Amino acid sequence: MLEVQNLNKSFGQMQAVENENFTINDGEILGLIGQNGAGKTTTFRMILGLLKPDSGSVLWNGQPFTRKDQDIVGFLPEERGLYLKMSVEEQVVYFAELRGQKPAVTKQKLDDWMQRFAVKGKRTDKIKDLSKGNQQKVQLIVTLIHDPKLVILDEPFSGLDPVNASLLEDGIERLKNQGATIIYSSHDMGNVEKISDKLLMLRQGKTVLNGATNAIRESFGDTRIFLQSPLTKSELLSIEGVLEVKKHQTGFEITLANADVGKEVFAAATTNGYIKEFSQQPPTLDEIFRMKAGVSHE
Repeated sequence: MLEVQNLNKSFGQMQAVENENFTINDGEILGLIGQNGAGKTTTFRMILGLLKPDSGSVLWNGQPFTRKDQDIVGFLPEERGLYLKMSVEEQVVYFAELRGQKPAVTKQKLDDWMQRFAVKGKRTDKIKDLSKGNQQKVQLIVTLIHDPKLVILDEPFSGLDPVNASLLEDGIERLKNQGATIIYSSHDMGNVEKISDKLLMLRQGKTVLNGATNAIRESFGDTRIFLQSPLTKSELLSIEGVLEVKKHQTGFEITLANADVGKEVFAAATTNGYIKEFSQQPPTLDEIFRMKAGVSHE
């Protein structure tokens, strides 16, 4: 279990992280979100001891997290770094040995991990001869092959296409099922919403969202409706409490002033009986992110 208690860090006059608190249990995933410069990377560096906080503490299983705990960590930094002239096997074995895993164990695992991430190349290939995407997959293998108990991933989905992003999601879920404690940052709210048990959002170093992902979404109310019915856009907008109607190929996306307006929309849509779709939901995590970050939807 990882506990972050009242962390504060400033650089000169800039408060990078202010009174940050969260807990991640074994077998849980926390998504850390926020705009660039919000304090995500600073948080990671304080957890790892690469930066000393001005105040506050980082605890692992109730004890201060120190350098001696580094072997249990799998860390993927935002700035990727591989030795281009080494082979895949040499690279992975080297970094795993730094984390205390014997070369023979790493070599035995390597083929399975390369297959899991669909690496196009052989273990004897030089890193420089792999495509950029496959180099990134090797970096992920380096991060995870020693079965870390604490996994910290700084923008792991950056540059991955949907297929490879799905492979990474599977890898993260597998570690979760093995009991690992996982924290990662991402600008892809779809990934965060899909796999994160908990969510922490920072804005200019301050915490603006903190809690279970589903609970955070539900706290905003069921103010989105996806509808397929004979009603027109103008008819929907005439219903009191309907704030916005967007036309899609198959129907409408409707934004409500509050969840109760959904009853009026449903009654109007079903006047003549059966309709193909009526789904009332909370805002998406992407919409919530934009609201909290002060970013326009336009």
